[in-house]
Amino acid sequence: MTNRDDVTEINVLIGRFFRTLNERRFEGEWGKEFFTDDVRAESPHGTAVGKEAVRQSRQAVEDWAVIQYMNTDIVVDGDHADNDRATASWNSLMTHIHHEATLRKLGEGLDPLFTVGGVWEVDLRRTSDGWRFCRTSVRPIWMSGTAPQLPAAAE
Repeated sequence: MTNRDDVTEINVLIGRFFRTLNERRFEGEWGKEFFTDDVRAESPHGTAVGKEAVRQSRQAVEDWAVIQYMNTDIVVDGDHADNDRATASWNSLMTHIHHEATLRKLGEGLDPLFTVGGVWEVDLRRTSDGWRFCRTSVRPIWMSGTAPQLPAAAE
């Protein structure tokens, strides 16, 4: 079982990750603070691996004028033989505000607010720099408002 220090470190990693997204802080080699080089990211926008997954994570924020993700009920499971792997999942309320240009493109009178309730699931790997996400998956359960325009392959 992953020890209490590992659980704390993983919780801090998750909190720091979402804080950087909400505040749009992508300085330096932002992705290396959170992801392994071979990370796999799965979302309604599609699946991406490695640098493309990191780029997609950042782009998912920049596609909006403002976002705020609030997470709760984080459960960490480190019951893996080598103790260098763990999984975590949590509930997330993801609030997005469309850019004005997007609203003009989509049509007059649309609500700028798009809200999603969903579940995040991640696989983590212990690296020489600490715990990092090696797989992320976000699964919407419900949505309200005007959804983003997804690429044709993801629809």
